Order: sequence, then structure tokens, then C-alpha cells
Amino acid sequence: MNWLAAGVLALASSLASAQGFPERPVRLIVALPPGGSPDLIARTIAQGLQGVWPQPVVVENRPGASQNIAAELVAKSAPDGYTWLVAPDNVFTVNPHLARQPFDPLADLAPVTLLARIQFLLVVPPSVPANSVDELVAYAKSRPGELNFGSSGTGSPQFLGGTLLTQLSGTKMNHVPYKGAAPAVADLLAGRIQVWIGAANSLLPHIRAGKLRLLATAASQRFGEVPDVPTVAEAGVAGFSLYPWIGLFVPAKTPPELIAKVNPEVNRILGLPDVRARLVPQGIDLSTGSPEDLANLIREDHARWGTVIREAGVKEE
Repeated sequence: MNWLAAGVLALASSLASAQGFPERPVRLIVALPPGGSPDLIARTIAQGLQGVWPQPVVVENRPGASQNIAAELVAKSAPDGYTWLVAPDNVFTVNPHLARQPFDPLADLAPVTLLARIQFLLVVPPSVPANSVDELVAYAKSRPGELNFGSSGTGSPQFLGGTLLTQLSGTKMNHVPYKGAAPAVADLLAGRIQVWIGAANSLLPHIRAGKLRLLATAASQRFGEVPDVPTVAEAGVAGFSLYPWIGLFVPAKTPPELIAKVNPEVNRILGLPDVRARLVPQGIDLSTGSPEDLANLIREDHARWGTVIREAGVKEE
């Protein structure tokens, strides 16, 4: 058999596999614990495929190691389309700069589609005498090294946001890492940390209750749930933008025909009016697109956050 015949047979086999897919349950590995935005999106996808596909999509949460546990599991799985990963951007755009990974996410995982971008908010407790970003910057400059901004750990979106804020505003604040957002927000509410840039869905109840003061939104465009609140960039810190994303991935070398079957199905579910009505008000901006769109986004953010991390002199903790 010559190489051309072998190639034709391989293509035919791949197409046949895609047509019959899935023939057994699909594992959807989520890189964070239950209850967060990635988990909500993963379970929405699994539920949306129920009754449409002949086999279930089973969600498994595998948090830990800055989301590398889940990502490594999928990266080292068989590239047969039966193991998927829902993960945040830091696996691909931040962690590689911190030398934390026992695998190469850019080479070992293949993008399927962007799932969502997450609205983040800049808040302070009432004990901080600032009602705007300008006032916070002035207050921080008058007390260099006295204010603390919290995060879920070095490399987390909260860390990136706080670091970028200090770089662009010319302020000096201390980074206080926590093991997750919940203990950090508890200390924020108690006034033990003074600045937090975190996910909108966890902060809006505290803001509405008057326990936290909302100064600005973090993305480059305003958040529809609080349309009168400016972005950080609009409020005076030019160039600031923090708009974390969540994507769907499969092991590298997964046949393109299988990716091409999964992509439109997931995009269809994320476009359903009832799904959008449920998730968008929580600050989960559902997105769709091609694998190429997500690959381009990874390249852009990998370069951008690499620059921020280098300028901050961040070392692996």
C-alpha cells in the first residue's frame, strides 16, 4: 500500500469515527471546584447535549495546582475525542511563564472553542476612603506599601489585575495570596486587605448590601449589570483591561473531524436564550467561535501577561 492509499484510508476512518461519535460517555474535566463559572458552564454544556447525543457527557471536577492537575490529565489522555477540558486562561497564558507545568499546554492541548469571558470588578471595603479609582490611586500613593491587594494566588486573575493596576498607576501595594477567593473576600469584608479585583458574581451581593464599594469594572467595556460604573481605564488608569476567559480543549492530535463536530454543538448551546438569560447577569459573558479564534486569543494573552509578569519580577512561589 503506498502512502497516498494509506492517507485515504486514515481519512476515511477518521470521518467514519466522527460520524458515529460519541459511542460511549464523554468525560468533561473541569479544572476548578464545583460552583464556579467553569463548573456552571461545563454542566450547562453537559445538560444541553443530553437527549441530543446518544451518550452522556459526564462532568468531573479536578481542581488543584493552579488548574494544572486537570489540564495535565487531559493533555495525556488518548486523542480520541472522549476527554474534554474546561479551563481558565491562566493554564495557557500565565502558568507557562511561572514554570509550573509538567506538560506543554500550548503543544499538548488543542482548542475547541472559547466558552465565556468573566466580568471582574474593582472593589474596596468601606474602611478605605475612596469613592473612585482616582481617589484610590491618590490614597495608595500617599501610603506607599501600606495597602494590600488580595488574590487567589500568584498567577491568578486577581493577582494579574492587582499587579497591572500598580504598574499602570504608579502605586506600590502589597500582594497577599490566598488559597482561593472565599477566604480572600472574607478578609476583604473584614478590612484586612484593602483592594480586590474579583469575579462579579461573587461580589455583586456584597456590593448591593453595602458591604463593599464598587469603584470600576475591569474589562475594556462596561458591564451591563452596572452600566453607570466606569471601567478602570475610563476612570483614569489608561491601558488597564482584565477580562479572563474560559475555553474548551481536547488532547492534541485529536482528529480535526471530531473537533469540528463538537464545536458547533457547544456554540449552539451557549447561544440558547435561556442559557444566556441565566448566566450573563452573573457576569459570565458567553462566547462562541472557532478553534482558530481561541488559538489566536491564547497567543495574544500569552505575550501580554508574560510582559506583566516579567516587569513585576515574579518568581514561582
